[in-house]
Amino acid sequence: MLSIEKLTYAFENARPIFQKISMDVKVGEFVSIIGASGSGKSTLFQLITGLLEPDQGEIRINGENTENRLGKVGYMPQKDLLLPWRTVLDNVLLPLEVSKENRQRKIPQIREWLGRFGLAEVEKSYPDELSGGMRQRAAFLRTIMTGKDLLLLDEPFGALDSLTKRNMHSWLLGLWGELQKTVLFITHDLEEAILLSDRIYLLGRESLQEVKVSLSRPRSTEIIYQSEFITMRQELERLIHDEN
Repeated sequence: MLSIEKLTYAFENARPIFQKISMDVKVGEFVSIIGASGSGKSTLFQLITGLLEPDQGEIRINGENTENRLGKVGYMPQKDLLLPWRTVLDNVLLPLEVSKENRQRKIPQIREWLGRFGLAEVEKSYPDELSGGMRQRAAFLRTIMTGKDLLLLDEPFGALDSLTKRNMHSWLLGLWGELQKTVLFITHDLEEAILLSDRIYLLGRESLQEVKVSLSRPRSTEIIYQSEFITMRQELERLIHDEN
């Protein structure tokens, strides 16, 4: 789904944020990127989406090496960016309007997804009437409605309180099998990365390290108390410490 080879990028007159990093994301995988603040995680997303161009290296999406990557992936930033003057339903319909698809024909399908996302009863509500978790679910559904197979999620649960975040994890784990999407996910939360992911990449100044998550699916949030999970978290903490 996504292949990055020997990618190098630096802002003007600055040292490279990363040099010659390579990674692959297979179809249907959930892959997280972790790393210290300033390691270039969000910059990497901007390169993948086409908002920035690399100094060196290649980015392939679905096997295509194209400089015009804008619109090739679905992107969800940490802030939900829901339009305050539009209802939940109208916010979710926005990608269809941008792509000039027939919105009326899609409404029954979208209402079905609203039900799966626990938003059916608030489809006529406005963003300021929703809880933080509902806003993020609406923003996530809007990202899915772009129709893109590869979704880039940049700390989508980072601004939520711990209880709401845990509920979002349970919700996403329960929904994951139905989504049939490929996800690249940025997080600072090591538990979140292990709980949700098939693989994790640790992005450092000079390297990109891969960690495989051997936990079987389906998963529940209770897995965080198991010894295998705790050992994996300790290993990630060690790798981050060594990187710094």
